[in-house]
Parts: sequence; C-alpha cells; structure tokens
Amino acid sequence: MLLKNFSSFVKLKPVVAVGFLFACSSLLFGTWVAAIPGIKQRLDFTDGSLGLSLLLSPLGAITGVFLSTKVFGKIPVGKWMLAGYIIQSIIMIALINSVNRPMCWVSLYCLGLVSFLNGVSSNATVNIMEQKYDRLLMSSCHALYSLGGFVSAGFAALMFTVAVPSGLQIVIMSAIIVAINISNRHHLLANKEIIHSGSGLKLPSLSILSISFICMVLFMAEGCVADWSAIYFKEVMKAPKELISLGYAGFSIAMTIGRLNGDSIVSVLGNKKTVIAGSLTAATGFLIVVLSEYVGLAIAGYVIIGFGCSGIVPILFRASANIPGVSKVEGFAMVTTGGLIGFLAGPSVIGIISEKASLSKGLSLLIVMMIMAAIVAWKNKFLAGKKMESVSENFDEQLY
Repeated sequence: MLLKNFSSFVKLKPVVAVGFLFACSSLLFGTWVAAIPGIKQRLDFTDGSLGLSLLLSPLGAITGVFLSTKVFGKIPVGKWMLAGYIIQSIIMIALINSVNRPMCWVSLYCLGLVSFLNGVSSNATVNIMEQKYDRLLMSSCHALYSLGGFVSAGFAALMFTVAVPSGLQIVIMSAIIVAINISNRHHLLANKEIIHSGSGLKLPSLSILSISFICMVLFMAEGCVADWSAIYFKEVMKAPKELISLGYAGFSIAMTIGRLNGDSIVSVLGNKKTVIAGSLTAATGFLIVVLSEYVGLAIAGYVIIGFGCSGIVPILFRASANIPGVSKVEGFAMVTTGGLIGFLAGPSVIGIISEKASLSKGLSLLIVMMIMAAIVAWKNKFLAGKKMESVSENFDEQLY
C-alpha cells in the first residue's frame, strides 16, 4: 500500500513540484538545526539568550499573518512560491553565516515572516490540487517535509566528517534547492490563482480548546526536537560533531514513515486511540532521551518520538473540521493557532528552563506535556470515531 500510494503520487509532476517545496523548508531547516551549536558558540549565546532570540522567528510569522492577505491578494501564488523559497534560501545563508547577534536577529525575524508566507502558498496550492485531481495529497506532501529533514541531517553529518563548515553547507544546499525550483518553474508558475488568506491568530473557543492544546503540545515537541536536539547531543551527551544531527534525522525519518502509514493506522485504531497511543509513545521517547547515557539509545529515543508524533496532527484537523456549531475554517484557525504557539514559542521555554536548571530538565517538561495531551485526548468527545473526512478548505498555516 505504501509503495502504491507513493508511486501514484510521484506520477503527478505538478504536484511533486509543489511537494518539493515542503522538502525545501526542511532541507534548509535541518541544515540550520545542525548549525545551531556552532552559532551558539560563535556568537556567545547562553541557553536563555538563544531561547529568547528564537522568539524573533514567531514574531516574524505573526507579521506574516497580517501581511498575507495583501501579499496573496496581489501576487499569483505560483510566482510567490518560485520567488519565496529562493528568498528563504538566501535568508538562511545569512542566518547561518551571521557574524554578529544583530545580523542573526534580523535573519530570524525575516525567516519567520517568509517561511509563514511560503507555508500559506504551498498548503493552499496543494489544497487546490486535491480538488483538481480528486484525491488527498496533503499528507504525502507533508511526508516530503519529514523526508527532507532526514536528508538534511544526514547531509550535515556527512559534511562534518569531511570538515565542511555549516556556513558552506547551507550555500551548497541552497544552490541545489534553487536549481531544482528553477527547473520546476513551469509547473510552479502554472498556478496562477490569487489566493486570499483570511486567517489570524485568535484564542480557541471552549468547544475545541482541548484539541488546540494537543496541537500546541505536538508542535512544541517537534520544535524542541529541531532546535535543541543537536545542542543536547553536543553539550549534554558530549557526542562527536558528526553525530549531533542524527537525533533530528531519526525523528524525521520516523515522522515520514508514520505519516505515509497514518491513514491505515487510524482505520484500525480509530482517532482517539491513535492520539492517546501516539502521545504516550512520544512521552516514552523523551524519557529515553533524558535518561540515556548513550548516544545510540538517545537517537532511538528520538525515533520513538517521531513515530509517536507522526499521525496525530491530521486527526486534529479532521476533528476540528467536524465540530457541531463551528465552521471548518474557524476550527482550522483555532487549532493551528495552538500549534503555532507551541512550535515557535516552545523551544524558547525550553531554553529558559535550561538556563535556570539544565537542558535535561527542560526536555523533561515535554514528558509531562505529552502525558497531559494523552489525558486530554481521552476526555475529548470530538476525537471519537474512525471516519476519514476529506478536507476542502485551505490550510492557512504551515507550522514548519
């Protein structure tokens, strides 16, 4: 089934061209993850100051929320996708090669802004293509994001073994991304739609507050794995440089496998049991990471976290789209607001805890949070059932 789904997906060249944009984000992001320890040392960041600096990225994303309507009300989505991911590559080069803190801070803010707009354009385009081809494509495209994270982490590990610094790694990766996107320009520019992103940040209603909370926890976990796994391996576990990116790599490949098989798992276990089991699995993974004294075992812990987290978010979107009295667009906006808070602010919280106590204790918070997510899922009536509804509204946020 997995090979059949993948084979039919790759035959749709226009979809693959857009799907590669999801991989672009994680290819750049994974290279950034491996570079964080070196940037922290070069710019003399503490855990706390690094955590606070990372808040500039969500600030940029929030700015993107308010600019998105104007941007996509004037620029065809295909033109933005082609230009936007090239701009993101340039910003990432500047970020990883920052020579001082102000340069790093400006780059983080711009990265959050452009990444948000890129996420709006790519998700909205995939949604349009789902209607055009009359099949679900979103999960496969997000699986490409996870695959890109694995590839970039492996690329960084390989480059470190031959003494290629992070600053040059991101130049190589960006050049590859730009070249592929330019070669795909005909498929990208064929998307001439003017999309209007009407989403904004707002508090969840009481009816879906718990679903929004679970989404916040899941994206908080993913954000913390991305931003802190390499530093944890380097500073706490004293792992050699060529191994520090493998925690994120293991997490990403597990997420890819899990997402490609998620629908089959839900058809057997149902929504609620899948969310509960996934949350407890992720909690177990974080427990292994925190308690392990061996790098190999810690990498296995990150793999377990990836499997646990992989299938939950699609269920949350489906549930939010089928709450009585709440429109699908409103449900998506509320749930993704929780996810946005978790993914972008969560790593900063861990940094602050690490500054006051230790990084191990900071990551331990995620064990508690994942257990809380399982309890909330158990109590939530909207997660009952197995039905796999097709979603036709645009996703206005890509939290990656």
